[in-house]
Amino acid sequence: MELPPYRMPTLKNITKHMWSKAMQYLKKMSGIILIASIIIWALGYFPRESKNSSNYKLEKQKLESLIIKQNSVDSMKNVKFKIYEIENKIRAEQLENSYIGKIGKFIEPVMRPLGFDWRMGISLIAGISGKEIVVSTLGVLFQADNKANLSNQTLIYKIRETTINESSNKKLFNPITALSYLIFILVYFPCIAVIAAIKKETGTWKWAVFTIFYSTTLAWLLAFMVQITGNFFK
Repeated sequence: MELPPYRMPTLKNITKHMWSKAMQYLKKMSGIILIASIIIWALGYFPRESKNSSNYKLEKQKLESLIIKQNSVDSMKNVKFKIYEIENKIRAEQLENSYIGKIGKFIEPVMRPLGFDWRMGISLIAGISGKEIVVSTLGVLFQADNKANLSNQTLIYKIRETTINESSNKKLFNPITALSYLIFILVYFPCIAVIAAIKKETGTWKWAVFTIFYSTTLAWLLAFMVQITGNFFK
């Protein structure tokens, strides 16, 4: 069969094609994605008040008033860094005491055989809306400072130094746990958009629900196998 000649695409045709495909995608799946994203956001946002939030806010206001009185640049940087630390603590505590945090602690016994704690469980739940959210959620929960010019306590540093609990010197993340975690993220629940696409293509929720349970179960088994094998040869 004779093929048509190749021609350089025009900007008008590219834009028109992109707009058509984008609108087609949004019309087919935006409803499910929007509803699920709102649910996940609400679970992580409410309730707003926690046990120490008022104390943190009061401490933050005192530090903000000190910025005006500081004369040296170094002193201002120190005060600003303390404010960032308090803001991270507020976000971490709020997320821990939110509904999604309670869900994370509820499923922690299931995640413990994999070496995961409740914080890792929360990040996995938040990752349902998009797996890139896993990293940002970890950054909040581990109170990593994203201001590189103020501190070297990046997310990598925090993850390396975090222990299982305050009374233990055993690190939460080790090479085996890290590998299990990566495998779990790779295999488990596809993002909401994928589930919505499966439902639209098949016309039923049966295969969408099957994909959720099958992929998550497979992810748990693979991560557990990594833990068992890694600890055996450790």
